[in-house]
Amino acid sequence: MQTEIPPPDSTNDSNYDQANGRYVFRYDPDGTATLTTTIVHALSNIANVDVSQGEFSLYDSIDPDALERLFSPKNDGGRRLDGHVCFSALEHEVYVFANGDIFVYPPTGNGQSPLR
Repeated sequence: MQTEIPPPDSTNDSNYDQANGRYVFRYDPDGTATLTTTIVHALSNIANVDVSQGEFSLYDSIDPDALERLFSPKNDGGRRLDGHVCFSALEHEVYVFANGDIFVYPPTGNGQSPLR
């Protein structure tokens, strides 16, 4: 499935960090949304796809249950302080960090990952 992706417009999208060429989101482990829900909604907004209509499933890119477990609290109840995972979804590179930062890089067109 090819997804029509409009170029980022920093004047219309408050999550776009033009200086670094990425969208920035934050996951709050104390909030009501799960990590995977936060990522799906972020991608849905960026790529203009309707997840409720089955246009996109995170399972197409990564196992959501494994992603949730990766960043869940440790056995002693403490939060994970380091680590990250990267995957591609809807032609975007998604970086998820243990501290709650989520960076989504739009397609570069040159086939290279935004972080080296």
